[in-house]
Amino acid sequence: AGALNVTPLLAAMPDFRSVEGKRRQLQRGVVLAAAALVACHMFASAFVAPNPGRIEAGRVESAVSMRAGGEYTGFVPDMQRRTLMNLVVVAATAVPTLVLLGAFAYYFYPNVGGGGGGATVCGDKTGNPVTLEGWKKTHRANDRELVQGLKGDPTWIITTEGGIKDFGVGAVCTHLGCTVPWNIAANRFCCPCHGSQYDENGKVVRGPAPLSLPLAHVSVVDGNIAVSPWTETDFRTGLDPWWA
Repeated sequence: AGALNVTPLLAAMPDFRSVEGKRRQLQRGVVLAAAALVACHMFASAFVAPNPGRIEAGRVESAVSMRAGGEYTGFVPDMQRRTLMNLVVVAATAVPTLVLLGAFAYYFYPNVGGGGGGATVCGDKTGNPVTLEGWKKTHRANDRELVQGLKGDPTWIITTEGGIKDFGVGAVCTHLGCTVPWNIAANRFCCPCHGSQYDENGKVVRGPAPLSLPLAHVSVVDGNIAVSPWTETDFRTGLDPWWA
């Protein structure tokens, strides 16, 4: 018998691979379509008109929260708490501002400080009392040296042949508060900052300083050099002391 011809049978059988591929494509299409529907629903919900019930409820709430004149009468934060926070903010801002302004004003205001009515023993650079005997051993006539005077302010003590003069000269410049050194060559107190000059007794002879250096009485208390406030007429100018 002749061999069986199977070619027509194979041609008539369906291609299982093509069927499986079509089934997968169909499933993929269904999933994509479902995802597209969900996305469209979510997108469309953003533009849906408000619910009439919600609108009516909002109107009722608005009627409660608004008066006839349009003033809001709904929830208001605790006024005491708001007031307290406002005070804290103002204080936190005002305190450093006032401190800075005060320091700025004090910088441009002449030093008018003075001590009490009694004498204050002068201190050296380490704060120890300055004795007259020790002073005379280390200073010659017309020598000047700074000591801590009234309120600790630097004060020039002037040496004489037999001891010291009965007045001291404050060393704080009346322009901007610099400490004025003694210039031996010029025989003057010369401020190195802005050029103000004072004579040997502290009288201003060149600006921009507007006033003479302050005076203080100098005396000897229990062997120590002491200073006390000068409240009389300024012998250098004939005017009342501006620092008193």
